[in-house]
Amino acid sequence: MKVQYFEDTDTLYIEFQGREIADTRDLDENTLLDLDAQGNVCAITFEHASKRTDVSRLHVEGIAA
Repeated sequence: MKVQYFEDTDTLYIEFQGREIADTRDLDENTLLDLDAQGNVCAITFEHASKRTDVSRLHVEGIAA
C-alpha cells in the first residue's frame, strides 16, 4: 500500500494494489475510485484533501499477515 500527498494540488492518493487500472469511478466531484478488470479496488483519490481530511496527522498502523 502506498499513500501520497501532493501539496501543490492538495490531492491525497492511496494505492491499495499496484494493478493495472481498468476503470475509474467518480464517487463524488472530488473523490475517484480506481478499479482493476475484476472490479477490485486499487486506489482512491481525494481532491481538496486538506479540507476533507486531516492530512497533517497521517497515522499508519501495520497489520500482521
